[in-house]
Amino acid sequence: MADDYLVRIGKLIRDARQHRGWTQSQLAEALGTSQSAVNRIERGNQNISLEMIARIGEALDSEIVSLGYAGPMHLRVVGGRQLSGAIDVKTSKNACVALLCASLLNSGRTTLRRVARIEEVYRILEVLGSIGVRTRWINDGNDLEIVPPATLDLDAMDTEAARRTRSVIMFLGPLMHRTDRFKIPYAGGCDLGTRTVHPHMAALRHFGLEVTATTGSYHAEVDRTVSPSRAIVLTERGDTVTENALLAAARHDGVTVIRNASSNYMVQDLCFFLEQLGVRVEGIGTTTLTVHGVAEIDRDVDYAPSEDPVEAMSLIAAAVVTSSELTIRRVPIEFLEIELAVLEEMGLDHERSGEYPADNGRTRLIDLTVRPSKLRAPLDKIHPMPFPGLNIDNVPFFAAIAATAQGSTLIHDWVYDNRAIYLTELTRLGASVKLLDPHRVLVEGPTRWRSAEMMCPPALRPAVVVLLAMLAAEGTSVLRNVYVINRGYEELAERLNSIGAQIETFRDI
Repeated sequence: MADDYLVRIGKLIRDARQHRGWTQSQLAEALGTSQSAVNRIERGNQNISLEMIARIGEALDSEIVSLGYAGPMHLRVVGGRQLSGAIDVKTSKNACVALLCASLLNSGRTTLRRVARIEEVYRILEVLGSIGVRTRWINDGNDLEIVPPATLDLDAMDTEAARRTRSVIMFLGPLMHRTDRFKIPYAGGCDLGTRTVHPHMAALRHFGLEVTATTGSYHAEVDRTVSPSRAIVLTERGDTVTENALLAAARHDGVTVIRNASSNYMVQDLCFFLEQLGVRVEGIGTTTLTVHGVAEIDRDVDYAPSEDPVEAMSLIAAAVVTSSELTIRRVPIEFLEIELAVLEEMGLDHERSGEYPADNGRTRLIDLTVRPSKLRAPLDKIHPMPFPGLNIDNVPFFAAIAATAQGSTLIHDWVYDNRAIYLTELTRLGASVKLLDPHRVLVEGPTRWRSAEMMCPPALRPAVVVLLAMLAAEGTSVLRNVYVINRGYEELAERLNSIGAQIETFRDI
């Protein structure tokens, strides 16, 4: 078997094993072989028979490969079906990746509950593992235990995994407390146009971090004599920028004031986690954060991130476009109040339960039942604003919702350069989406959805919007190369199937 095939198959086996939540030792035990043999297989350093591939696939309950190279994952969707029943919202993708980066602040053991099992998390875990951090899934793969080494091996960083996620930029804040010089690869992630890292650099410079960009990497150097002399004013109210500033301030032995800070859901979860580490944070939920840092952190902590409001919005949109009655449980209502207010104005019929706390004890949750509704276009345009405004990542879902409503809806996605363009892909499914400029689209409804075969847009939220429209379209649609969806959603196809969808996952042979 050719070496390149061995490497490709090894990566597929590794991904399937991690998806199952198994260690190499657990897979070795199921196969009756050694952990070192599994390690060689996953690295592509051992010949492997088709019989062994089949055995591994059976053990992991996953189709590894049929013959040769298994290409990208695709979805085959039989649309025109109503959804029904109830579904729980998973924990926040963006909070989980921030908490994984924040675990580098801690010399003790960090346990995170109900971590999102998504590609973005797997990439961060690969990076952490490559620099010596020990991670393992516990409690039937629901929770994640993280134990850092005394010294990180930053020269061994898995650059391929790091380049596949923009979250690696949040390593800057924690790593500056670990070493005076280091480098990280350029950040990747969704294709959303130019997303400058300058605000990160401007914020971290107050702590003595200077970053030089060279071919493929950011080279960082820390001047320990520099510390904030006044309040840090962020040049953009960005989520990851705020998180990086918080991570830098957490182990700065003093008081740091961060102004124009994001107060979004993932930032709040990070603040709650830092409090578990002994870092006092004042002003959580506002745009001014006061951080009382500590020089050393060595605690065994246990934290449960809250549910994902963007996933909740995805499920609301799924119910709307398929004209279904669906109960969505564990909805973080405080981060969806504006969205629901807009939907109420559009005529959404829904019912809310009383509020109850998330597992972090702080975030307010409800159960939400959405019923089939005749919607009308909103009077005002749909546009995002920093929290507590309409969430930036929830804007694309209003394109699918507006396509079901009577009238014209203007959607102004002013944050990202390319994302509005991807929403025009809905026209291939029968929608009327007119691009006015790179940031604005005009959606005319209602839509008679039709099935289609198409490539997945290279941005997470527009990709899910296309999938939801396929659920509404009579006939069979195919969405090709859905890796970007798996970056941010855990087993989305399977979970939608549990409430009445008909989606099949397949690969080309």
